[in-house]
Amino acid sequence: MDAETVVALDAMGGDKGPSIVISAALRILDNYPHVKLILVGQASKLHALLDQKPVASKWLGKKEDKKEEDLPKLTIVHAESVVAMGDKPSQVLRRKQDSSMSIALELLQNGKAQACVSAGNTGALMLLGRSIVSTHPCVDRPAIVKLIPSLSHRCYVLDLGANVDCRAQHLVQFAMMGSVLSKSLDGKKEPRVALLNVGEEEAKGSEQVRLASRLLTECDGVNYIGYVEGSDLYKAVADVIVCDGFVGNVALKSGEGLVEMILDLAGETFSKGCYARLVKLMARPLIGRLGTILDLPRHNGASLIGLRGTVVKSHGNADARAFYSAIEQAIFEAENDVPAKINQHLDQFA
Repeated sequence: MDAETVVALDAMGGDKGPSIVISAALRILDNYPHVKLILVGQASKLHALLDQKPVASKWLGKKEDKKEEDLPKLTIVHAESVVAMGDKPSQVLRRKQDSSMSIALELLQNGKAQACVSAGNTGALMLLGRSIVSTHPCVDRPAIVKLIPSLSHRCYVLDLGANVDCRAQHLVQFAMMGSVLSKSLDGKKEPRVALLNVGEEEAKGSEQVRLASRLLTECDGVNYIGYVEGSDLYKAVADVIVCDGFVGNVALKSGEGLVEMILDLAGETFSKGCYARLVKLMARPLIGRLGTILDLPRHNGASLIGLRGTVVKSHGNADARAFYSAIEQAIFEAENDVPAKINQHLDQFA
């Protein structure tokens, strides 16, 4: 590929610090020759970590006064402060404009990067994204959306944590954005959109969910099919499932915890005795497929949909392999111009 893709990385976000971001970044540069990465964070710490990795020297430039078109494959942009996981988003917006998260988003907004990836504070990323990158006119709040893995079906779930408290109109906007995403990426003409609820009966659920259901029934351009329950998340009953960020995050984390338990249990079971090891050998193709589908690091990275640029949220506790997957997703969305496609479709609702 001739065109270069530049991705800004919030190197200080996340639970495990900049070392995992650097490890993921160096692996990306090895595998994606057309990609340039910008590490945003406290420069002294980043340089010290890079000095421990001899391979980094081939990607770093020597001169500080290089022109933009001559930038090395890996550059560092200094950020004075860091957004902590416990920081209140409103205070971050007012007091930490010099943070690595803010500056990474500014690089996206001013065109110096085509995508931004952060494993930092979700609420702060949402609020800073709205403020710096901005949203489509018909979107009040961006939402975190993720493709849920399954055997034979693609289902997008949103919101997964950006908006804990949602009014009915926010859920309607999430449904619109999810429908557009499915149309844009999967080519579905009329994606099936459902609301996640405590039951399928119309009278069940909170007041806001019931109101959102009535509004979606009257919403042109959204193929609304009604309520689904938590057990339907991994079934082929809908293409888009909508909920508030509290419910979505709990559902996602619960599913991930179950996956980890299943994989741990399978490993323990197949290691007990010769017969179990023989069964494991015979079932290796099936186990391999199951492991690929349920591989949590491989599926790390959720899009902050509704913004005018590509912003990918990585798990806060992501390791280097998981953060690598988040960067890969950002590259894919930037190169396929996903935000522009989504915003173009959203114009019909404006």
